[in-house]
Amino acid sequence: MIDLPAAIQRYHELLDDETGQRSQAQLNDQLHRRELFFGERPLCTVLRPRFMSADQYHSLRRSVASVMPAFDRIYQVALADRAFRAQFGLAEWEEALLQVDPRIAAPSPTARMDTFLTADALWFTEYNAETPAAPAYNDLLSEVFFGLPIMRRFERHYEVRPLPGRHHVLHVLLDAYEQWGGRERPRMAILDWREVPTYSEFVLFQEYFRSHGFDCLIADPREFEYRDGQLLADGITPVNLIYKRVLISELVERCGLENPVVQAVRDGAVCMVNPFRCKILHKKASLAVLSDEVNRPLFTAEQARAIDAHVPWTRILADRRTTFHGRDIDLLPFVAEHKDELVLKPNDEYGGKGIVLGWETEVGRWRQALQAALAEPHIVQQRIPLPAEPYPSLVAGRVRIIDRMLDTNPYVWHGDYVSGCLTRLSTAALLNVTAGGGSTVPTFVLEQRE
Repeated sequence: MIDLPAAIQRYHELLDDETGQRSQAQLNDQLHRRELFFGERPLCTVLRPRFMSADQYHSLRRSVASVMPAFDRIYQVALADRAFRAQFGLAEWEEALLQVDPRIAAPSPTARMDTFLTADALWFTEYNAETPAAPAYNDLLSEVFFGLPIMRRFERHYEVRPLPGRHHVLHVLLDAYEQWGGRERPRMAILDWREVPTYSEFVLFQEYFRSHGFDCLIADPREFEYRDGQLLADGITPVNLIYKRVLISELVERCGLENPVVQAVRDGAVCMVNPFRCKILHKKASLAVLSDEVNRPLFTAEQARAIDAHVPWTRILADRRTTFHGRDIDLLPFVAEHKDELVLKPNDEYGGKGIVLGWETEVGRWRQALQAALAEPHIVQQRIPLPAEPYPSLVAGRVRIIDRMLDTNPYVWHGDYVSGCLTRLSTAALLNVTAGGGSTVPTFVLEQRE
């Protein structure tokens, strides 16, 4: 078994100022050459990738797999029972789109579980079941790091294994297309707004899909027409497989329910991944549904144990009585009085938008946030400890090593298995790509060389 702290220390010892300067220069050059930016910000601002042991990675995959049957259980019940489905806080237009049969087995063929891996636990804080980003960024960052001077020195001591993701995206797209009924070779469209900061990743996917012989274009939803049973990009090119990166809520808000993309999906003229039904599990309320004691009879003993082990206490914010680790509580007064233990999250936002960290919020503002949150669906979740690791960066030509908080976000394919992992770093407690001191780093599995 590898001594991971010793391996990290060895990496830092090899990263002297000269090696750090050469590695940073090459990293900067490669980020620009490969357009690895979130908007105008470089994706990576540190000089070490995330290292995991093989045992850690195996445990991560096993833990996620243990909870996925419970997610599938609440999805199946929600799909069949509108009263139960009310717990997820779906809007009426979302309810309408649920009636569209995607002819795809999994509601979220591509997904990402956002977690925090501490010394003795793995906690799931969000399930990104709609538009999980960054597999292509991860692949390219892995290639970039393999070429750095510091990795040339480090790999003399350790075997370093990347966790690629682009091929999984291609596989699930093609599997979904075949389930949907596609027989001819698909013509793909990567769907999102042209102005989004992740546009450069769409280019990476387009290049990858084309390298495997698939026609692929990047298309803005506003550019489509639906005519004579075909979805046409720019009024010319027919498309029959959509890799959807646009958020469904934004698509409907900006273009309406009668936009060409929605019409084509409703009519079965195009296969879309992920389909509309992904919204059920994508809602942050899905974790509250798993966690709430009123739903415990739905789960097998094994599923209940997995939920208890990995899902922090989470409730939909409402005026009700519930339990907190076996103790009966009045939810709203409890949340108002225990802000230092809790996080408040909108049910359907992304990028950290609207999240309120109780321990960083003054009492008056916390209570104001609670009142505002009652107007639209929110969840409240128990605070969990944020892990940290030392990461080096170049400051004024010198290597400096500081602790950064990090999350662990494994990719889930077909709602079934894990392969690959996104790691984000931050000097702020809210970890996402826009956070203070934020950085994305590739994740590698380490083994000691014999």
